[in-house]
Amino acid sequence: MSDSGLRGAELARAFFTDAVSPLLSRAVPGLGYAAARLGSGSDVLGLDDARSRDHDWGCRLTLLVDAGDRDQVPRVRRLLEDELPERFGGFPVRFPVTWDSSVSHQVEVATVADFAASRLGPDPTQGMGVLDWLSVTGQSVLEVIAGPVFADRTRTLAPARALLAWYPPDVERYVLAAGWQRLCQLMPFLGRTAESGDELGSRLLSAGLADDVVSLAFTLSRRWAPYPKWRGTVFRSLPVAARLGPLLGDVAAAPGWRDREDALATACEVLLDLQRERGYPAPAAAVIPFFSRPYRTVDGAVHDGLLAGITDQDVARLPLVGSIEQWADSTDVLASPGRRAALRAAYRAWATDG
Repeated sequence: MSDSGLRGAELARAFFTDAVSPLLSRAVPGLGYAAARLGSGSDVLGLDDARSRDHDWGCRLTLLVDAGDRDQVPRVRRLLEDELPERFGGFPVRFPVTWDSSVSHQVEVATVADFAASRLGPDPTQGMGVLDWLSVTGQSVLEVIAGPVFADRTRTLAPARALLAWYPPDVERYVLAAGWQRLCQLMPFLGRTAESGDELGSRLLSAGLADDVVSLAFTLSRRWAPYPKWRGTVFRSLPVAARLGPLLGDVAAAPGWRDREDALATACEVLLDLQRERGYPAPAAAVIPFFSRPYRTVDGAVHDGLLAGITDQDVARLPLVGSIEQWADSTDVLASPGRRAALRAAYRAWATDG
């Protein structure tokens, strides 16, 4: 196998077809399993390159079974450990990764439920409640749904991936409204800080507001956003990015605050147009004057209209903080399913204390 320009997903497919599948067919011929390249790694998103090969890249595969075949998981692990070759296509089959320094094969074997919960926190094979949706991150969902599936004889993987394709409508409205409110709350400070002589503060706010626009663009495009390493790269694939990209460059980097505010205001109108296309309510304009001051902000009617259409009372009783990614930015929280799950208690408390 020539490794010139070889992508990780291509290697995973060949590794499964030529090395793993024959072992399973011989040893456990009746097993209903799925084989895929899921989980962590740039290759799951199809974004790996030569630089990606310096760690956690190679003969990686995900083998999943339904819950009823849980007892087969240790058997399959032992089979692979005992019988996989030392090398495949010129690449080592056993190698260390950043989370495990032992030299072992990197075929993850699990039930669909256990694998999905290890990324998300909640188990999507049992359904997803409102707080489950709000406590997952785009990256965690992509680790379950973005990678290629090479074979699937399970009953649960395809339905779980289909369920995770996007938020339920009322959760989507809530997340969108929270995104608009963030812009409404912070946009006027872009000019106020600059006029007060705090140019650095104004530029920092501008960059943060550009990031909020990107978040809304993903949500209005109904696409999960990956973690920051690939966020800008994947943003460029959104249909709306052609209109927003040049504007966001000015929001983040134009020399004068009025130019940055102009670009931000225009970007907000682009987003509001997309919201109208989605069939959601939208006022005539996204941006209005900020009281009598010479700054602008997002009209509160934008998020109020979204909230007015929410009928799910579990969503309606929540304060407008949005998904966990809209109010927490610690990598050590967002990358940990257990820590994210623990924060569902905060949503419950907010819902009951008003």
